[in-house]
Amino acid sequence: MSNKQFIERTLVILKPDAVQRSLVGETIKRFENLGLKFAGIKLALAKKEDVRMHYTVDPDWIKITGEKAKKAKEKQGINVSESAEEIGERVLESLIKFMTAGPVVVMVIEGAHAVPLVRKIVGSTEPLSSDVGTIRGDYVFDSYEMADTNNRAIRNLIHASSDIESAKKEINIWFDENELLNYSTAQERFIYDIDIKNILQ
Repeated sequence: MSNKQFIERTLVILKPDAVQRSLVGETIKRFENLGLKFAGIKLALAKKEDVRMHYTVDPDWIKITGEKAKKAKEKQGINVSESAEEIGERVLESLIKFMTAGPVVVMVIEGAHAVPLVRKIVGSTEPLSSDVGTIRGDYVFDSYEMADTNNRAIRNLIHASSDIESAKKEINIWFDENELLNYSTAQERFIYDIDIKNILQ
């Protein structure tokens, strides 16, 4: 008997800033050290249409993002005349510009509770408010305020799927089925198997 019923797959993208700052190996090490493995990994140049599709797997993403940005501005005492949809579309365009600026590393990570574990390791979307010990908290200090002031996307190194359903949709955008591998690693016996009494022969 094993715990393999808890296995999930999630999508992770190391954004152009992570690649340019040579943080690929360090990031991969964080996931491997936890016991997660890679079902697929590749270096790619993101296409505009793929980035747009990626961020809009949730059809309400543009509106929700625009509403959040509008509330943040109003909290700072800035009056915003644009609609939430217009703001959201502008945010999406800045993300497309950022994500297509250079190579990205796209990964499918697999393991028990992979989606929430990866999110925990990555940290919150805004690096400034990410905890120390997370990838964003340790390696970048960008903030929404800095990004907004410079009219650009926030530079937060990495994307991680928010939930299992989003992960499935995002994986289908970036990977063909034949690019994903099913295999076992030696350490999985010690992570998932319930009975490990036969270690000593």
